[in-house]
Amino acid sequence: MSRRGATWLLLGFLLLLHALLAFPGFFAPSDFAEQNRDLPFAPPMRLHFFDGRGTFHFRPFVHAWKFDEQSSSYEEDLSRSFPLRFFVSGPSYAVIGSWRVRLHLFGVDEPGRIFLFGTDDFGRDEFARMLFGGRISLFAGALGAAVALFVGTFLGALAGFYGRWTDAVLMRVLELFLALPWLDLLFAVRAVLPLNIRTTDAFLLLVGVMGFAGWARPARLVRGIALSARERTFVLAARAMGASDLHILRRHIIPQTYPILLTMAALLVPQFILAEVTLSFLGLGVGEPMPSWGNLLAQLQTYSVFSSYWWMSLPAVGLVLLFLAYHLLSTALQEKFSMVSV
Repeated sequence: MSRRGATWLLLGFLLLLHALLAFPGFFAPSDFAEQNRDLPFAPPMRLHFFDGRGTFHFRPFVHAWKFDEQSSSYEEDLSRSFPLRFFVSGPSYAVIGSWRVRLHLFGVDEPGRIFLFGTDDFGRDEFARMLFGGRISLFAGALGAAVALFVGTFLGALAGFYGRWTDAVLMRVLELFLALPWLDLLFAVRAVLPLNIRTTDAFLLLVGVMGFAGWARPARLVRGIALSARERTFVLAARAMGASDLHILRRHIIPQTYPILLTMAALLVPQFILAEVTLSFLGLGVGEPMPSWGNLLAQLQTYSVFSSYWWMSLPAVGLVLLFLAYHLLSTALQEKFSMVSV
């Protein structure tokens, strides 16, 4: 496969993954908070195409789980099978604001349940919780990266365009933020917050802190581009024609930074996702019952869960795939823009 084809394949995978995480209610067959107390730590269900008599079925089906007390494990109840159905009505979920719908991509008829990724200790669907938790983590990464890039572009463009004391002051502040251990800063900010603060408020505040703490690297790159661009002929011609500084920055300087900002976004989003996952894993970010990949992985701190229920580690697999895709995307963007600049 050519490099161009591999890049498009990678973009397609990222778009599919983001669509799954952006609309979790549609792709999840059940609600992330629905509890099935009679099915704690049920393993992932297997899709079947052949029944007990060896007859092939075009429509896959699942068998209900039953708990065997003698072996202390789950077994398939072969007497109860539920065919998989598509575009079914199920638990309502919010799409935009308060608009709620009931359409789901797939599901099974009542009283059946389908658990593609198993259940947790409360019998909650791990597949649904992983999708909804991924939306929270991805939103944190995207919002934090957007704040960092906006602040970094603004301050870096000012430093590079005006130079002199403006550049000197902003670069000293930049060096301070580069040396600042921003993860420790997040811990300190969360520590001073009251314990009874709403989860949403704490989440937005921490994401804002992540964004403001991460502006330094984009600002340094933008500053270098602005220093070079302000001496180019088209900028000098615009200044000679009486263009204002704001016009020059908006039309001639900042557009030069778009390739590097796109590459930086591919690098910053997974970093901020990891920061949110770390905070939630330690109990300082998103809390129950709202899922996040961090508090989903926090259950692995219990040895019995880590050693006995392998499906509880699936959010870590999702993180690895997401980080790998972003890393490959940033590498492809760097190669593309370096070839264009040459």
